[in-house]
Amino acid sequence: MRSSNPVFSRRGFSRDNGYAGFNTAPQAGGAAVGTQGNPYAQPTGNPYAQNPYAQQGQQYGAPPQAPATTGRMTIDDVVLRTGTTLGVLIVTAALAWALLPVDDANIGRSYGIGIGAALIGMVLALVQSFKRKASPALILTYAAFEGVFLGVVSNVVDSRIADGAAMQAVIGTMAVFAGVLVAYKAGWIRVNRRFYGFVMAAALGFVLLMAVNLLFAVFGGGDGLGFRSGAMGVFFGIVGILLGACFLALDFKQVEDGIAYGAPREEAWLAAFGLTLTLVWIYMEFLRLISILNSD
Repeated sequence: MRSSNPVFSRRGFSRDNGYAGFNTAPQAGGAAVGTQGNPYAQPTGNPYAQNPYAQQGQQYGAPPQAPATTGRMTIDDVVLRTGTTLGVLIVTAALAWALLPVDDANIGRSYGIGIGAALIGMVLALVQSFKRKASPALILTYAAFEGVFLGVVSNVVDSRIADGAAMQAVIGTMAVFAGVLVAYKAGWIRVNRRFYGFVMAAALGFVLLMAVNLLFAVFGGGDGLGFRSGAMGVFFGIVGILLGACFLALDFKQVEDGIAYGAPREEAWLAAFGLTLTLVWIYMEFLRLISILNSD
């Protein structure tokens, strides 16, 4: 299964990758290991699931060897690298908030720097998404530029539209993350192919509508088709947050599968990158929704 996240779908824990298959060595009962009840199991073996020299030893009558377990990704690796990436983003956002004022005399310059940082961050994200291996330096640089953009935008909304909007968006994002994590671990959210197909179709439609609305706003002026203002803006803001929650569930599934299948430790940076992208999406949707609800 491919993730909705372009990071995971390109090089992450999709079933097309070499390490994303199950070890299909037969068990005593004749079933392949990891294939029972899993619709994503592959007929090919997982190159990270066993020691390639173990089979040679068995052919010569030597006792079976345990699979090598060093260098595998763990949940601690994912948590550490996600915390590091988000930490860089938060620090640069705080610095941008403090050092780039948004008063009447400076808002144009500060907003220009924020937009420039967003464009650079987008380019870096695309570069990392198409790289075959994770680049920690590239990921952390992306987080730094994205933090600058978020710091400026959050300051504008907080000081000019809705006091306390940034903290409300942070709390909302944390609540969505915690809620989806609990629901996923409890089995209330079942990530299967039907769920994946529904989320991808909804996300595609959402992105296309927002792109059309943006084009009408740029060339026609005003609020475009009105998808980001008034009652329609509130509706699509809620839809955006729900889509972000669905992306989190897909990301949790991909991380869980990557750990179970023995993904290399360096892939934890891709997990951190993908989760950061999703959390930024949710935060921006919350900030936009709060802005709409507090606008005149």
